[in-house]
Amino acid sequence: MKEFGEITTAHLFDIVVDLSPRLNIGSGPFGQRILFGAAGGSFEGPKLRGGVLPGGGDWALVRPDGALTLDVRLTLRTHDDALVQMTYGGRWITPPELRADIADPVKRYQVDPTQYYFRTNPLFETGAKQYAWLNDIVCVGAGYLIDGGIAYKVSQVF
Repeated sequence: MKEFGEITTAHLFDIVVDLSPRLNIGSGPFGQRILFGAAGGSFEGPKLRGGVLPGGGDWALVRPDGALTLDVRLTLRTHDDALVQMTYGGRWITPPELRADIADPVKRYQVDPTQYYFRTNPLFETGAKQYAWLNDIVCVGAGYLIDGGIAYKVSQVF
């Protein structure tokens, strides 16, 4: 194996996605499909900041084993009016003993996010010259629930 250095990360931004009421599409051949629609939000980091446009969302799949598989597409508008598409998959693994609390509308925000595994792999696409560098990076994110939505800490992988 060749040496090429350790994989490192650096903070890219924090993002909050406000969610519309979920739509339960129902159980299909792969599990239960739920749409968590994006109603807005914001993001901010050292190199870019702005808002989350309504209209995207997470076409999540609850697998038979209780794990949640993410399939997210969002459109970001930067503070200087550039549009950036953000897509990511991921996994949200909640231990069985926490699932009732996560399902409870009051208790879910009290669950310590270190008690579950909620990770994503954001990728970006934009035609804006000042943000073209986003087209060539891979990121990782750690998510957690907030009142009215979801939040992530997103880091660029080097």
